[in-house]
Amino acid sequence: MPDSRPQPPPPSSSVPDPAPLLLCGARLADGRTVDVRLGGGRIEAVGTAGSLTAAGAFTGTRVDLTGYLLLPAPAEPHAHADTALSADAGGPVPCAAEDVQRRATEAALLQLGYGATALRAHVRVGDVKGLGALAAVLRARRALRGLTELSVVAVPRVLTGVAGADGLAMLREALRMGACVVGGCPDLDPDPAGYAEAVLEVAGEHGRPVDLHTDAADPRRLARFAAMAGGLRPGVALGPCGGLGRLPAEVASRAADRLAAAGMTVVCLPQGGCTGVDRRGTAPVRLLRAAGVRVAAGSGALRDAANPVGRGDPLDTAYLLASRHGLRPEDAYDTVGASARAVLGLPEVRVEAGFPAELLAVRAERLAGALSSAYSRVVVHRGRVVVRTSAVREFCDSPVAGEAGLPRQGRGEAG
Repeated sequence: MPDSRPQPPPPSSSVPDPAPLLLCGARLADGRTVDVRLGGGRIEAVGTAGSLTAAGAFTGTRVDLTGYLLLPAPAEPHAHADTALSADAGGPVPCAAEDVQRRATEAALLQLGYGATALRAHVRVGDVKGLGALAAVLRARRALRGLTELSVVAVPRVLTGVAGADGLAMLREALRMGACVVGGCPDLDPDPAGYAEAVLEVAGEHGRPVDLHTDAADPRRLARFAAMAGGLRPGVALGPCGGLGRLPAEVASRAADRLAAAGMTVVCLPQGGCTGVDRRGTAPVRLLRAAGVRVAAGSGALRDAANPVGRGDPLDTAYLLASRHGLRPEDAYDTVGASARAVLGLPEVRVEAGFPAELLAVRAERLAGALSSAYSRVVVHRGRVVVRTSAVREFCDSPVAGEAGLPRQGRGEAG
């Protein structure tokens, strides 16, 4: 039998083991100020500030994180690599291989800069595009190894009827090429239940996880999905499921119970939907979590036709869940952190010895502050710093700024 566990892309042999790294003076979410020593892509030790540098025992690189909050790095569970950054195209999305690869690479690096060291990208296969866009995104994935982990979802349009035969062949070929996840949009097929059944069959053949686009506005259809997918390993994710939020509370509650019983994950998109799925509303995250459904959250469209102002920032996503949907900051961050990593089949990250060195440092004292105004960031992937973002705000020379002790612009600078 094939190994049903989701496998991350193998590390590139061209990426050397990172040098030892010491993160100094970082604040943890529990309020402690610590030093964190990294080596071999993992966290080797966590100690009180100054304890890991005593007697000059450490000889590697040190990074001063005084004033920063250190968190497990977030992940992006729902991106669209083939259409990202295409909002200004002024017509059909350019689908030449070099265009797709460039946009996919730029989008992944943009999201890495925000802190997402792993992302799952949906790529359409079939129709006029064939497998060209998928091949381009796979090339981007290879080029990005060592910087970020990019897993690819193959998304066919039609899988039932006469036209479905070509779609199924294309889907199987996409998996042979290197797609990691079986995806799709059952809502767009003439036979949504048959589409979902075909996806689950192909996923079972190859031992791959499933990630389906659905608005989830039809509770009977959702119940059929749950019945078909119940217990399937390595797992089934549905998103963005905004239609669940438009159902009567009692109906939505029963649907949530079915999803929980089937062990399915809902990936919501607080920033808006994506191509082919209704953008209205966000899945009822509190109701789903109360029912025991794992809820992850993604960015969805990244400056494409579905959302021309979409951002790829996981902290923005968590902020919206906290501000609009009433989640505690810790629960909101879980949707883009631990739960998002679980959807991608990645190991858990904690700021403790032995865990993967996938970390995000943001200039903030507490998590709530990080979700609202975390501009300066340091991103660590596989034990090395891969991105630094520094934001400096200065106020014009004025009595108010002087009395408050605020940083002021120097003379001759634009006001």
